[in-house]
Amino acid sequence: MQVSMATSAGRADRPNEDFVGAVPGAVVLLDGAGIPGAESLCFHGVAWYTHRLGGALLGHLSRGDGRDLAAILATAIGEIAGEHGDTCDIADPSSPQATVAMVRAHQGRLDWLLLADCFLVLDRADAGPQVVTDEREMTARRECSAPLAGVVRGTAEYDRVRASCVTALRARRNQPGGYWIAKDDPRAAREAVTGSQPLASVNGVALLSNGVSRIVSPYGRTDWPGLLDLLHTPGPAGVIARVRQAEAQTAADADAPAPDDATVAYAKFQSATDLSAGALR
Repeated sequence: MQVSMATSAGRADRPNEDFVGAVPGAVVLLDGAGIPGAESLCFHGVAWYTHRLGGALLGHLSRGDGRDLAAILATAIGEIAGEHGDTCDIADPSSPQATVAMVRAHQGRLDWLLLADCFLVLDRADAGPQVVTDEREMTARRECSAPLAGVVRGTAEYDRVRASCVTALRARRNQPGGYWIAKDDPRAAREAVTGSQPLASVNGVALLSNGVSRIVSPYGRTDWPGLLDLLHTPGPAGVIARVRQAEAQTAADADAPAPDDATVAYAKFQSATDLSAGALR
């Protein structure tokens, strides 16, 4: 397969907390959760966490042994927790964490795994795109944000209610009935969204951080088939450029999301033979 990728920091004064990489037959994308105050809990920082976890995942995937993707993720989470568990408060809900997207071509099938709010877009050979995401974080966010409805922004009451909403959301992190994300507990990997389908039915697959998926929603600059077209021409960097244009054009809107790290990878499958061999070109 041929893999193209691009990434861009959301702000010039902060490190890019996303990660993307590939090995023969597999691609990994992580979106780090930059939570204010996390530096007091872990001096390494979120970017360190995403790069260490992403590197560990690629290392395990490079073995090509066909291990279950959730098992690989659990192992990698445990390894990174062991690297800084003695020096950092990794059990705190605000300590470094990341969403995870993984795809792997193995023995004639495409396997995938998603944890939290990143996206996969399967470019299917005989149908429209299939969009896969883990909706539990967004569901929890909507529910926890409900008390803000009707509260006036910029007031002390808004700040108070918002703080309580944030606390409620963090309490649902990696908890039954809440949502799951890669952090310190390997058991979160068991809760990932996973799937598999024959390689012959897929032309390619896109992996997106939510900083890129916003080109479809909320910005509405294209749809999912249009996104796949853009990934062919002008490619991942061109998609991110369009995201940045949309951010700039909506900057004056109080409800518009702030610029975010944006990362995308597109794996194009050449043939069933290439995929079965796990070739990376």
